[in-house]
Amino acid sequence: MKNAIVIMSGGIDSTVASYYLKNNLEYDNLKFLLFDYGQRSLREEEFCCKENARKLKAEFKKIELNWLGDISASVINNERNFQETTEKDLEDDKKDISPWWVPCRNAVFLINALAYAESEFIKTKENHDLVIGLINEGLVNMKDTTEKFVKKVNSLAKESTNEGTFNIIAPLIKMDKTEVIKLGQELNVPFGLTYSCYIGNRFQNNSLMHCGKCLSCMLRKKGFYWAGIEDPTFYKQ
Repeated sequence: MKNAIVIMSGGIDSTVASYYLKNNLEYDNLKFLLFDYGQRSLREEEFCCKENARKLKAEFKKIELNWLGDISASVINNERNFQETTEKDLEDDKKDISPWWVPCRNAVFLINALAYAESEFIKTKENHDLVIGLINEGLVNMKDTTEKFVKKVNSLAKESTNEGTFNIIAPLIKMDKTEVIKLGQELNVPFGLTYSCYIGNRFQNNSLMHCGKCLSCMLRKKGFYWAGIEDPTFYKQ
């Protein structure tokens, strides 16, 4: 029996990774961890996580990390104006990503997930792999989305736990957004139940609404375009 704890945001990448684990890698039991770090899109993320947890018969748990949002200066956590992301920006490896950077976010997520996994092992003697939906974002990738980062965190996991064996895996990390969306279509992932927007626009006419102009929305749009797959997303702009 294979068990996995998935760091779940409700976005395309973590959702496709979850369906891939269940259908292709034969993980029997999935636990979804959604981190509440004061992000503007929390409500939409939680809705998508719960809906996909239901479809995959996964356990859902929300972890409070409000302090991370309190110290963050990112637009993700603060309702302030930001410069619209353009197609040209996606081709600029010098583009400033600081408006979207939350301090040590993926490292904080993984160390919290690791503590949860070790706690589960102490209680049940069952190991869980830790899964994060990192992908190849091309020229706009962040330092904590790379294979090097995953390797380093795996080394940390061995030194920071006392009981159990834990592998941190990023099954989609060699894929770009277009390839992830194509894989999602093969797996019948309900893309309409995924949410990528950093800004959060709640629900309009009973549908999830994306802003259409933040970095994550632009990556989502271009991913569907280059995949040649109809984008079911509602964009405000």
